[in-house]
Amino acid sequence: MEKGSGSSGTSLFGTSAVSTTRGSTTKGTTKDLKLKAKTRQWFQKYFTELILRQKSLAPSKDGRRIPLGPHHDHPLIDERRGRPYISNTIKTARYNIYDFLPRQIIFQFTRVAHFYFLCIGIPQMIPGISTTGSYTTILPLMFFVLLIICKEGYDDWRRHRLDTVENARSATVLRRPEEAQIHTFWQRWFRLPPATGAEAIEGSEETTVSDLRWCRTKWRYLKVGDVIRLARDEDIPADIVLLHADGENGMAYIETMALDGETNLKSKQILTALEGCDTIDGISNCEAEFVVEDPNPELFRFDGRVTTNGKTLPLTLNEIIYRGCTLRNTANAIGMVINTGEECKIRRNADRQPNPKKPALEGVSNKIVLSLAFLVIVLSVGCSIGYLLWQNAYERHAWYLTGLEVPFSHIIIGFAIQYNNIIPLALYVSLEIVKIGQMIMLNSDIDMYDAKSDTPARCNTNTVLENLGQIGYIFSDKTGTLTENVMNFRKLSIAGTTWLHDMDLVRENEEREENGLKPKQTGSAVISSNSEYDNPAPKIARVATNYSLTAVPTATDSPRRSFSSWRSTGRPDRPQPELNTRDLLEYIRLRPNSAFSRRATQYILVMALCHTCLPEVRDGKIEFQSSSPDELALVRAAQDLGFLVTHRSSQTVTLRIANDNGEEVERTYVILDVIEFSSKRKRMSIVVRCPDGRIWLLTKGADSVILPRLRMAHLAMQKANELRKSLDLDHQMLRKSESREPRNSFGGRPSLTIRRSINVAGLGTAAGNSQRPPASRSKSFETSRLPCYQLDERLRPQSIARTVSFDIPSQRGTKPPTSAAFKVPDEVPEKYLFLEDPSICDDAAIFTRCFKHIDDFATEGLRTLLFAHRFLTKQEYETWKKVYHEAETSLVDRQERMEEAGEMIEQSLDLIGASAIEDKLQAGVPETIDRLRRANIKIWMLTGDKRETAINIAHSARISRPGSDIFILDGTKGDLEGQITAILEEMQAQAETASSHVPYHTVVVIDGQTLAAVEEPDAHKLRTLFYGLIPTVDSVICCRASPAQKALLVRAIRKASSKLSSKRGFLGLWGPAPTTGPLTLAIGDGANDLAMISAAHVGVGISGREGLQAARVADYSIAQFRFLSRLLLVHGRWNYVRTSSFILATFWKEMFFYMPTELYQRYNGYTGTSLYESWSLTVVNSVFTSLCVIFPAIVEQDLAAETLLAVPELYVYGQRNKGLNAFNYLGCMVAAASEGVLVWFVCWALYGGINPVRDNGLFALGTCILNTHYKNGIVLFGFGLTVTVWWCWQCFLAGSYAQGVWPYAVRGGFFESFGPDPNWWVALIAVLGLLVSLEMAYNSIKRNLIVSGLWKWGWKWLEWSTWKRAFGRPTPGPMWSGEGAQASLEEWDVELWQAMERDPAIKERLRQMSKLGDEADEEVEDETSMEGPDNVGQAGAIGLCAKKGSFEILGADLSNTRQLIG
Repeated sequence: MEKGSGSSGTSLFGTSAVSTTRGSTTKGTTKDLKLKAKTRQWFQKYFTELILRQKSLAPSKDGRRIPLGPHHDHPLIDERRGRPYISNTIKTARYNIYDFLPRQIIFQFTRVAHFYFLCIGIPQMIPGISTTGSYTTILPLMFFVLLIICKEGYDDWRRHRLDTVENARSATVLRRPEEAQIHTFWQRWFRLPPATGAEAIEGSEETTVSDLRWCRTKWRYLKVGDVIRLARDEDIPADIVLLHADGENGMAYIETMALDGETNLKSKQILTALEGCDTIDGISNCEAEFVVEDPNPELFRFDGRVTTNGKTLPLTLNEIIYRGCTLRNTANAIGMVINTGEECKIRRNADRQPNPKKPALEGVSNKIVLSLAFLVIVLSVGCSIGYLLWQNAYERHAWYLTGLEVPFSHIIIGFAIQYNNIIPLALYVSLEIVKIGQMIMLNSDIDMYDAKSDTPARCNTNTVLENLGQIGYIFSDKTGTLTENVMNFRKLSIAGTTWLHDMDLVRENEEREENGLKPKQTGSAVISSNSEYDNPAPKIARVATNYSLTAVPTATDSPRRSFSSWRSTGRPDRPQPELNTRDLLEYIRLRPNSAFSRRATQYILVMALCHTCLPEVRDGKIEFQSSSPDELALVRAAQDLGFLVTHRSSQTVTLRIANDNGEEVERTYVILDVIEFSSKRKRMSIVVRCPDGRIWLLTKGADSVILPRLRMAHLAMQKANELRKSLDLDHQMLRKSESREPRNSFGGRPSLTIRRSINVAGLGTAAGNSQRPPASRSKSFETSRLPCYQLDERLRPQSIARTVSFDIPSQRGTKPPTSAAFKVPDEVPEKYLFLEDPSICDDAAIFTRCFKHIDDFATEGLRTLLFAHRFLTKQEYETWKKVYHEAETSLVDRQERMEEAGEMIEQSLDLIGASAIEDKLQAGVPETIDRLRRANIKIWMLTGDKRETAINIAHSARISRPGSDIFILDGTKGDLEGQITAILEEMQAQAETASSHVPYHTVVVIDGQTLAAVEEPDAHKLRTLFYGLIPTVDSVICCRASPAQKALLVRAIRKASSKLSSKRGFLGLWGPAPTTGPLTLAIGDGANDLAMISAAHVGVGISGREGLQAARVADYSIAQFRFLSRLLLVHGRWNYVRTSSFILATFWKEMFFYMPTELYQRYNGYTGTSLYESWSLTVVNSVFTSLCVIFPAIVEQDLAAETLLAVPELYVYGQRNKGLNAFNYLGCMVAAASEGVLVWFVCWALYGGINPVRDNGLFALGTCILNTHYKNGIVLFGFGLTVTVWWCWQCFLAGSYAQGVWPYAVRGGFFESFGPDPNWWVALIAVLGLLVSLEMAYNSIKRNLIVSGLWKWGWKWLEWSTWKRAFGRPTPGPMWSGEGAQASLEEWDVELWQAMERDPAIKERLRQMSKLGDEADEEVEDETSMEGPDNVGQAGAIGLCAKKGSFEILGADLSNTRQLIG
């Protein structure tokens, strides 16, 4: 376990939470695990195998045997099944034509509401029981269920279409002409002519012994044992073993990005025994038999063997290519299929049968339905008992009712049917309409449209729209999701000096200017989106020196402005070097023979020579093909610096070098040996013979492996330790500083610092008598990471701490001290004087400064490399060459012996310098992640890339903060239980010592191999410890993970979330609480992300470089990661608020509607007679009361989008279930029942006991309109339309009702009886006016109390001390304090934010803060240029004064230059 120390961070738990996690392994847990295991065994044995006849396949005895031969007379038989191997068809659809309807019926009626209505609808059809009609429940239910089934069928049909497109892709296969005829099942059944499975390719080989030909066929027709041919940039259609490749020495390069997310190309090489399989005859004559492992999901291991000519050789991952890979940098390759279809590795890692997703609010609404079902039972029993009492008191004595007694069973069932609509079926019908409207609103959001790719946001599944507002975890892929997979050489360190390489940015701006676009100004007015980046490092020199050898200026107290054309995404506050590589070339031209120029030239030569890139001429331009994007970035940087690689083969490399006079010369270096890079070596070396005959060893690699091999390794370690001690000391100071900073309710830094005064006595100024105190925010140190330098594991500390980094003051422009040995040439400009210092050759100073630069590079999220070299004597080289040649030709442990030989020569190296390569992030990624973290969302990164790469990206993307504690779980070091226990103990110690009683920001790093050890069947204790740890940390970085392991982590967190939610009580949350069961969201762009996207509550796909698979299958698709913040913070909250309000409003109107019916029963002898006419009762939910709840549920916006983006903390509204919880529900039901009782008695009193309003929908309509904040034309139109329809319905019934004796006097009633009666109108207007007055009075009082600050005081606002505090003189100290006060922004009521939004100045400031990236920078730059550095954040101290309140926005952590006064 490796741990890195960092700054003060926060988690959602305190000491008790950590202690609870440590004690999670109990006997009860073991019993639960055993019980679950037995249950799974029982289910597998009796249900899956016995009933469904789906038996698990037993492993084959010795693997699957596949002979090499494309002319098999019969299909190869799978030993496990006893029949041919499965086809190459894949299936991502969930259903087929046989199981779709049964599975959907079972799924639909397992939903609580559907099952309830089924139980009500069946007895309702029995004649003589129902008083509301026979089919009023069952027919709408069947229609609604059928509608949902059709929708699911359409979605699955779309998945079938995508499968068809995938399976219809073409491949080149070796077949006989007669084998091209494919007989499908339907063709054999209906005796149709066979389909053309393959088509011969013109120009294929003509001279063959057999009649085999290369043919084009569809992927679905490929079989195990087929021989296929691949062309460059062609996707692999199935798992294959490589038989031939056109690359040098039989090498083929493949891209596995879609499989594991790794960007580097992998090299595959054929076995020597298979040479000659490059022709059809060669393949036909090769008698080889392959024995390979059974299909399994393991991506990073493969076991097999091949026997040819009586000789058996091992078959490893080096010769296998999986489906989902792409052939790169290789003209042609030939392979044999060993796994097809669903047995391919990529499909074995996919979640092939994902469960349908349900919205989280459905669980709460199901509990509400159960409570209302209990209420229906209580009402039915109560009315039935009322009937028995009425029967004894009156019916027995009424002569005209003799013999008309109703059985008690009929009475109770009749009442149950009558009150069944208290649980409204219209809720589910209308909710589908609402979600369609919400989906249209989301799809039409222009702010989530990417103009560059012409890609809008798309909602593929509208079922889980409200889940977007309750996300607590985000699981993100790296390549293509966070990054663009574009590597750019960005910085270099030579002889203790650092230089910026921005030539690519200059070219990009020039192209933009040529196209008439505005150049990107990325270096002006550097703005941070986190308070951690707000203050520059203190000007303290930790390294004793009088004169700086760095080109980086010291940060000052003035507003930071970097004039370079690039800035770090991980540390945007950090000033960049003022000198760039153009200045470097100029100095080399001026002083070509200086010591520094010689070192710089060697540096550039190393970049141009130490690589494996191959140059190609295309359209007159040289392009490079590389197995690694890092190498490509280095070679292109060397080209920018005047060293162009024009030719490279296995023997030589030719460089075209530009001279000072503009001429170009070519130099050829002879390649003697290449010691290749491997994950174990972490370095690459090349031995070349220079044009002057010298033998030169060049090495590049990670700092941890280069440092021990330096000639002065001991001195280097000494300087590294000195710097580490200094940084550790500053790290402790950083923690103390941050521990005193204000925190919000979930432990994070607030986006805004707002002081609120409830004093209204003095309103002479906009903000009363209060004045803004001087800024007193504690200075926080800049933090960075000190790389791990080591001579061995004992010397290397177990830390990758990102700690304090100091810039040595630059004295550029000040002449250095003069001495006899130091004379500055006259031709050197003043800005280069520091390069003439004699200490440029001092190894100790170079080590100190170079390590400092590496630390800075890593802190900024750049990928670092060290370059070293050594000149060899001829005798030394020849002695080593013999050893290396023996290792190359060894048949036993060849790779290990080659690495040992390389270790012999890679010693006593001289340090040349360090490089920093930028893995370019997508636009707005760091700001988006920072904003999401402020919304109490934990961001995890799951990638197939290497650990070092993943950690660097985590820092640049701000997943890992500058001061994070980074813990590495490494299974290769053993004792994983001890490592996890140590992490828990340290987190507990942090929680006990921190002032906020929460651990610091923690990040756990784990790889796929360690995760596999955790998932071992017998590792119960380890698994319990691990899954108890990861929900408590802030972020997890999972590297080298397979798609199945990604999905495993997502399911584990989802399961833990479900357990947390199940402990919240019957209705989920009894009032708002700080902890809930957070939902999970997975986002990715490739086929390797489909499993985790399907496993999460919400899946988001990005239209990225890895294709559109994720965008097509996911619930939502967006073009860029930066749109995720708007998708969640804006649309997520809106949809959650809309859906919650819709559910509450629907239950309210049903309770309100049926309460008068309940009261009416005592007047009709509890016979179940309905108060409402049957046709009006039928259409009340669909015509009268639907639009009033549907329209607001589609367009309601409780807060503006700018406010939600500027203050991400408001997102916790959905995480804490504030929209729909037991408190809100019970309050709504009490209000509905009270108003229903009020309506009944007022109408009875004013209209003589006759029901004046056969439909109460108008009442519900008026109340819903008053509770809508965003009243646009659509809502008002729905209001007017519903009122109009209600009057039209009265006219329709009065004219169309049949003549006769009816319980309801409908015929002509509106025109002849109650319509002309003024009493009816008086009752109607009085009831409406009373309800509207009550609602308006309540809302007005509540809003004014909230704005004035009295609402949170509860009943204390009735006390005189509260009013004295409100209207008295302001007292010293915080205005917004005391019992009942809420200082955190996320806990302020919505009405308060709505009041703040009415102020134009605050609204404009919030709009500015809601911007991301360059657009925000430009706005702030304009403001600072107009106001000046002293006026930033103080212009226009306007203030918002409501009737009883004022607000003062003191500052915004979102940007240090955006301190607001509102």
